[in-house]
Amino acid sequence: MEDILSAGQDRAFRLFSVIQDQQSRELSQRHVSKRAKKLRVKEEEIKLKPVICFDFAEIRERDWCNVVTCHMDTSRAYHILTPSTSERTPIKACTISACGNFAFLGTEGGWIERFNLQSGQSRGSYGDMSESRNYAHDGEVDGVACDATNSLMISAGYHGDKKVWDFKGRHLKSRWDVGSSVVKIGYHRANGNKVRKFEGHTDRVTDMCFSEDGKWLLSSSMDGTLRVWDVILARQIDAIHVDVSITALSLSPNMDVLATSHVEQNGVYLWVNQAMFSGSSNVDSYASGKNVVSVKLPAVSSNGDADNDSDNTTGNQSQNKDTVGAPLQDYEIPDLVTLSLLPKSQWQSLINLDIIKMRNKPIEPPKKPEKAPFFLPTVPTLSGDIVFKPSDSTLEEKKENREALGNHTRDHNLPASKFLQLLQTSADTKSFALFTKYIKDLSPSALDMELRMLQIVDDEDEQEPEKRPEMHFIEIHGETVRCHSQLQDKAKELLEVHSPTWQRIDKMFQSTRCMVSFFSNAQF
Repeated sequence: MEDILSAGQDRAFRLFSVIQDQQSRELSQRHVSKRAKKLRVKEEEIKLKPVICFDFAEIRERDWCNVVTCHMDTSRAYHILTPSTSERTPIKACTISACGNFAFLGTEGGWIERFNLQSGQSRGSYGDMSESRNYAHDGEVDGVACDATNSLMISAGYHGDKKVWDFKGRHLKSRWDVGSSVVKIGYHRANGNKVRKFEGHTDRVTDMCFSEDGKWLLSSSMDGTLRVWDVILARQIDAIHVDVSITALSLSPNMDVLATSHVEQNGVYLWVNQAMFSGSSNVDSYASGKNVVSVKLPAVSSNGDADNDSDNTTGNQSQNKDTVGAPLQDYEIPDLVTLSLLPKSQWQSLINLDIIKMRNKPIEPPKKPEKAPFFLPTVPTLSGDIVFKPSDSTLEEKKENREALGNHTRDHNLPASKFLQLLQTSADTKSFALFTKYIKDLSPSALDMELRMLQIVDDEDEQEPEKRPEMHFIEIHGETVRCHSQLQDKAKELLEVHSPTWQRIDKMFQSTRCMVSFFSNAQF
């Protein structure tokens, strides 16, 4: 059991998650406050009426709406389905087929109709020719059910008449009377035959359900008892009495958890099946019908008073003795567990809170941090790296180092790039191997940036270009070369050196073009 569907007198239809409370939500009354404000009416006027019955099918949960609800004094069901009968009587019963494709509705006037859940369209009604109005029942329909193979549909009327219908043909196959009024039916799809009659409740039965394997039947009554019947042995195997009568119950498919709701109680109570955890399968180990165990419900309020609790316990004991004639045993369930709504990370370490406090206790008082500037000044660089502005003492040391290196760079308050440093070092040593290897590793964009950032000759500088080691001629500095006659002579010498190489490359391309032209014009 992971999720629980429940409906209450507060007109809300809710889904509760047993595993994670954050997944619980309300499925009905969407945007009530917004719509009420827009229509200028009270919220109670536009809310749906309380749910009196509902059904769901998990098999089609991801395909379309898989829940059908019937509301008090309402002639339509939601997922909106409206019977086609001319008499708009309230819907009293509903069920969804095992395949999840069809929904059946039974009305107060005895009308039963089948609908397709995907489209919401009617797929025909069920009528008994022996009835005066050709309806399914002559009176209120109190229950509908269908088998697991979509072969039969079973319905029950208030006057005690039960009928079996052909699922597709919609004609009556059989009927029988139980001799008393029917309030509710519970159907086990794997086995739909009438085999037993169980007696023991002293007041009106409020709800009942089968176990997943069909061996157990659980029933609740207004006498405050919850009884477990063995269908095969036709006997009661367990019974408990609670101080607040049960109105509805549901057993999980694994038969390990039972969910119950109670009169004038806003919560859903979960009960653990002790037989699933004790390992005992002997039926005699269960309580007999004469020994009804009285159990007090746990308090749901956190600000309860111990004195009030003791008074309520005494009053409940006296009421229990008057309600059930059999001797009762009154005791509270031992080792009750209260679940927290907070995430696990917030409460799992509470048991070790003292150890955590001792471990986190500081060894020495905190030290005041040293004063630091709001920001650290930086200087621009060619490489894009962040370089913080050095102090005055650091600047003096760098100046001395530059003087020791021969002042290869001019001081423009910018550090020399690696490109310029290698170029100057190679010019001094007459060996350009390291410089050549460095520029080969640069990307085209980085090399272009380095070339464009080279210091050029200033027209106002009186120093001769030949005596400037940082002055280099290249195509992107063509205007500088054109303005200085000394650089023009150097350019001519460079051209004479490069010309034989370019001529050899040009002849190679010419021979290649001739060969291509020959093969393209050749005829085979």
